[in-house]
Amino acid sequence: MELHSFYPVLGTGKIAEARDFYTHWLGFEIVFEADWYISLRRQQGGKSFELALLDYTHPTVPAAYRKPVQGLLLNFEVDDVDAEWERMVVRGGLRPELEIRSEDFGQRHFIVADPSGVLIDMITEIPPSAAYAEQFRTD
Repeated sequence: MELHSFYPVLGTGKIAEARDFYTHWLGFEIVFEADWYISLRRQQGGKSFELALLDYTHPTVPAAYRKPVQGLLLNFEVDDVDAEWERMVVRGGLRPELEIRSEDFGQRHFIVADPSGVLIDMITEIPPSAAYAEQFRTD
């Protein structure tokens, strides 16, 4: 199999609110927009990141799965998580679901939620503790 693309599609009943969240807070741009589906992309240097939003009640979703997204956590690795904390929470007013903190497993991070309840984990990698360092693969 040759993979050409891979991106999450979030089933939501709050398409416009989610669109505004991802474009405003995370720098995505709208590539395609209908009332039931929005395709978002963020270009950064030679990298491209994609995300889509889908009205979970749309007929293209099999009937048994027409439910809003739940229990999803999206990780966004950034250069300076403290600056993002300042921008998004301190100045921006987003409510933290998890306060900024450093973890022994090698992350400094905080978590906010999008309008649909998807958790957004803003992360900067830091050196792990000795106990966790051994668990990372080096190959």
